[in-house]
Amino acid sequence: QVQLVESGGGLVQAGGSLRLSCAASGSIFSMNAMGWYRQAPGKQRELVADITSGGSTNYADSVKGRFTISRDNAKNTVYLEMNSLKPEDTAVYYCNAGYSLGGSYYSTGAWGQGTQVTVSS
Repeated sequence: QVQLVESGGGLVQAGGSLRLSCAASGSIFSMNAMGWYRQAPGKQRELVADITSGGSTNYADSVKGRFTISRDNAKNTVYLEMNSLKPEDTAVYYCNAGYSLGGSYYSTGAWGQGTQVTVSS
């Protein structure tokens, strides 16, 4: 079982940037696909970006061109670089350890505690 701890959230003005980190332990991190999800108040949790063990990435249309997911297997860490932030990006952001199959990301029960991102207008 993998344990995940997110960090890097905060309050930022629209147009600003944040970098989220997710540190993993307890499993073979390099073998997992990893995903970043977010959940805004009153909305369902949605997949924002995912990265395979080999480094292939996918993004939700709403963040494409603004967010970048990356991973450092030596540090057991996955990152989410967020630029040109908008008020609608406000949410709790969660890290997940999952797997990739047929080009799609599948989450597992391994979630971090979440980190709050608030974008003011």
